[in-house]
Amino acid sequence: MPPTLASLVHHSALKLTVRAGEDRLDAPVRWAHASELADPVPYMEGGELLLITALKLDAEDREAMRRYVKRLAGAGVVGLGFAVGVHYDDIPEALVDAAREEGLPLLEVPRRTPFLAISKAVSAAIAADQYRAVTAGFAAQRELTRHTLTDGPEGLLAALASQVDGWAALYDASGAVVAAAPDWAGRRAARLTAEVTRLRERPTPASSVVAGPEHEDRVELHSLGTGRRPRAALAVGTASAPGTAERYAVHSAVALLTLTTERSRSLHAAEQRIGAAVLRMLLAGEPDHARAVAGDLYGGLLDAPFRIIVAQGVADGDALGALSESAESAAARSGEAVLVVPEGERLVVLAADGGTVVAACCDHAAAREAARKADDDELVVGLSAPAGPITASAAYKQAGQALSVARRRGRVLVEHEQMAAGSVLPLLADDAVKAFADGLLRALRDHDATGRGDLVASLRAWLSRHGQWDAAAADLGVHRHTLRYRMRRVEEILGRSLDDPDVRMELWLALKATSADTA
Repeated sequence: MPPTLASLVHHSALKLTVRAGEDRLDAPVRWAHASELADPVPYMEGGELLLITALKLDAEDREAMRRYVKRLAGAGVVGLGFAVGVHYDDIPEALVDAAREEGLPLLEVPRRTPFLAISKAVSAAIAADQYRAVTAGFAAQRELTRHTLTDGPEGLLAALASQVDGWAALYDASGAVVAAAPDWAGRRAARLTAEVTRLRERPTPASSVVAGPEHEDRVELHSLGTGRRPRAALAVGTASAPGTAERYAVHSAVALLTLTTERSRSLHAAEQRIGAAVLRMLLAGEPDHARAVAGDLYGGLLDAPFRIIVAQGVADGDALGALSESAESAAARSGEAVLVVPEGERLVVLAADGGTVVAACCDHAAAREAARKADDDELVVGLSAPAGPITASAAYKQAGQALSVARRRGRVLVEHEQMAAGSVLPLLADDAVKAFADGLLRALRDHDATGRGDLVASLRAWLSRHGQWDAAAADLGVHRHTLRYRMRRVEEILGRSLDDPDVRMELWLALKATSADTA
């Protein structure tokens, strides 16, 4: 601990005597400073032992001494040393009384004790305290390193909590708690998810302090990782601000966890390369080769029903990275195997059907859907139907088709089952389909614009009645011979026969694509 006024008083070589403030001698001394200024306060930082001879003070003026001492105490000066035998044979009573009234420790410095000796004593004590702190910090670093090597991040957290006499927690890339020490700290760490999320939005390295009446303790948060996006975060909770030794321990833990995180990142990159090879084999219809390459890495994922997720994002955005983190964090928490393969502006995820990974990806997409802006197309996701290794290629195509539909509909996520169970009409909103429909019907619309008939409406009524003349004519309120004439004009203008079912289908879809309901 740093030197205190009490330790200086007990220093055998200094021979200091306490004349006031006996109950405040435990105050730490940051420095000893000599000044004969009538007002040295502008040059004080707080925590000093001020040494004076009263060369420029009227130390016998009670009101002047009262103002002088009051300003020193207000500036954070922890004690006043008065040298006797220089300008005053004894400390004037006016100064002693003022120090007692203010509660400021007043030390009598004998003539044979130079101020330099007091400064040296304070400096030596501070240096010794710093040396002890550094030594303790190195010892803590060795201890943390040993636990990291033998017990992993969990062992490091336990050692760190012991070093700082508090608790520690590790968060993954999504902000979820993955480990905490002691065991009771898990629930307390979970309440800081919002603060961890805000910290993750800042470039690494970043840190913040969470403290206040609503919090049980003081918590430091540190981001972990060397890239633009933090890979994890560390929380350290203590009753008060950590000292020098504890600070060394925290910084050592941050460095060790960053190294561990980056090492895990390298292993993760290698795992992704294996995953890419496995995916290529599955899509090529070689499930046995895929199982042989995967080994035990993906457990029974390739033998159980799974889903394929295909996501697309902008090249310079973080949308795919955030989705990948959600999937991998869910897999880590649940113990599920997951295959995540980046493909440039796309991301492919293969996960167990009905598992937490698929649910986490859907929840992530739903959250982006709720928060997205009208022109935000940063992330689009397609989800296949359940599949197995033999049908992986079909599932991949399903996910790609669902992604295309999601993009056309302005959605973040579309599931393949939704496409199969829904209507084909929303697909007609595609710009290419609209262009085709406008081109097919333009001649009929131009004819109607001259006032020579209502061919488009007549064609729509006739097709909707499946070619039944009487029913369609009744809908239009015209004679069936009039309708027959109009349909012959349609055939003449288009140069196509309405007896051809393909022609009727194309005309019907063109009418639907250009109608107000599906425009």
